[in-house]
Amino acid sequence: MVAETLQPEDISLLTTRQDWGWPTAVRDIFQPRGVNLLVADGVDQFVNVLRHRRVQATIVDTDPALPSATQGRPAGLWTLRIIRIEYPLMPCILLASNASENMLEEALQLDAFSVIDKPVDMEILKDQLDRLFVKRYGSHIFSI
Repeated sequence: MVAETLQPEDISLLTTRQDWGWPTAVRDIFQPRGVNLLVADGVDQFVNVLRHRRVQATIVDTDPALPSATQGRPAGLWTLRIIRIEYPLMPCILLASNASENMLEEALQLDAFSVIDKPVDMEILKDQLDRLFVKRYGSHIFSI
């Protein structure tokens, strides 16, 4: 795959909204670099953003499970499964509390870039974003 040249203002990451201060925490990583952070409230909005905006990567929280919509699976895995249908190459980092072996196995099958334990250590997230962007886009935007 040929790496595309990205400028910070061209980079958009999509994440899911959480009850805690997640979007605020990740903005501290993105804003100094000029990277756009998009936040979706649910699977439908998540997919809608992907359809209408150019997004380079996603960060999806696997908690909590939504039994009626996801048949008891973690919501983030369900979201990733839906993403894979329309966007099979979209890089995705998953966040998880107490990730089970089954969850990690499914994340691997769905080609998640990585799974990060919660509470999220922002340095680990930044390192994973750096690895993702160097590998996928040849960009060191998160190394700065």
